[in-house]
Formats: sequence, structure tokens, C-alpha cells
Amino acid sequence: MAKKDHVSETPATQLLKANKVAFTEHPYEYLEHGGAQHSAAVLGFDPFTVVKTLIMQDQDAKPLVVLMHGNRKVSTKNLARQIGVKSVEPCAPDVANKHSGYLVGGTSPFGTRKNMPVFIESTILELPRICINGGRRGYLVGLDPQVCVQLLGAKPVQCALEE
Repeated sequence: MAKKDHVSETPATQLLKANKVAFTEHPYEYLEHGGAQHSAAVLGFDPFTVVKTLIMQDQDAKPLVVLMHGNRKVSTKNLARQIGVKSVEPCAPDVANKHSGYLVGGTSPFGTRKNMPVFIESTILELPRICINGGRRGYLVGLDPQVCVQLLGAKPVQCALEE
């Protein structure tokens, strides 16, 4: 790998390396509010295989992580029903930053500051490989989606809506 492509370690890559997870690095030009659709377009990936890390909270403001396809939205009603809470809503950016330890736009589910339950759209687990944030804006890592279950205990849910 050429030196210029190397991205310094993040809590996410440290956790992956410590657990001997094989991953590929995909730095790209970050665009404010560009999201997974932008990174997929820039890197030439199918947005369905680029996974967003969303920090949400239940009615008691307990944080949780939702992993969703880059070109899908989360049905918070379906999610709440499946995980047995009254309601789920996205955290405000500053609250999400505090829970995850990452900046919004650079949130990885790996190596978060707080230990939070992780929910993954079940169809993500059917993919051979996904790209997910590596803990910095403009930086994705490619890996087997089963890693999310093995390392994070991610629970499959069905709450995707067409974007």
C-alpha cells in the first residue's frame, strides 16, 4: 500500500487490528452532509454495500447504534417495535459525538466511547463485504459484515425504508 493512502489509526482500526480482523482502507474526500451516498459514488461502490453508522436513542435517551445500508433510511417505528422500546429517534449531533467519541460523519461502530447496543439491518449480513466508517471523516474500511455480529454483538433487525 502506498504511503499516501495510509490513514493514521483510530479507535476503530485499533480494535479491528487487536481482534485480527482483515480489513481494507478506503480514504476519500469528505463532503459535509454527503453521507454514504457520496462516499459510495467517490469510491465507486454500490451504496447498498456502504453501511451508515447511526447513533440513536430511545424514549429514555439511552443511546443505541443502528447500522443501515447507505441508500436506505431507518423506520424508527419498526425499529422501536422490534427492540421493545416505545420510540427511537436520532441523537442530536453533539449528543451522538459524546456517546460515540467520534464526529458525526466519521462515526464508526467499532471502538465507541460508550458501550451501546448495536442493531444491524438483517440484509447487510447477507452481503459478502461491506464498507463502513473507520472512525474518521473521509475514511471507510472494507470488511466482512459478520464482524459486526462477532465483535459488536450486533442484533439483526428489519427496519429499512427506501430512501
